[in-house]
Amino acid sequence: MLNLILFGPPGSGKGTQAANLIEKYGLLHISTGDLFRSEIGKKTPLGIKAQEFMSRGELVPDEITIGMLQNKVNANPDVSGIIFDGFPRTISQARALDDFLSERGTAVTILVALDVPDDELVKRILLRGKTSGRNDDNDESIIRNRIKVYEEETAPIFDYYSEYGKSRKVGGVGSVDSIFENIASHIDALC
Repeated sequence: MLNLILFGPPGSGKGTQAANLIEKYGLLHISTGDLFRSEIGKKTPLGIKAQEFMSRGELVPDEITIGMLQNKVNANPDVSGIIFDGFPRTISQARALDDFLSERGTAVTILVALDVPDDELVKRILLRGKTSGRNDDNDESIIRNRIKVYEEETAPIFDYYSEYGKSRKVGGVGSVDSIFENIASHIDALC
């Protein structure tokens, strides 16, 4: 089973590359952002709580995030692998993911980090904000706070999985196809 963590700050291109990975490898895509937006759209109690944190550019607490993620994985027992997009975001979430996958007899195969300069991230997110309908994509101060939170709280996950030889860094600036080919070469080397 191929379990891939697609990693990078907001605006790094994870969603774009996830679509290519799904097509090539037939994986289940689990985007915590999509899970949150679905719950928020349905106005579930978890969604309402998640919205409070997201509107401030803060991370949603682990218990909310992990519960949504486990429900999604458990609802798809026959997949050949999973792309985790936007999760884990903290070391405690990484440990929870490792424990959850271990209980299912599998593990994280690889973490691929998309590396993009901060100013390019801001430019991309502001552009996305024109069509995304997300208020947090239209405010540069919120965007910069999201990047700061990523750098402080999420970036250490790269080192966490690097200790197990599972982390790879890929340049996230260039053509979508060339970035994808680079990601695929790392995955194919393991499969």
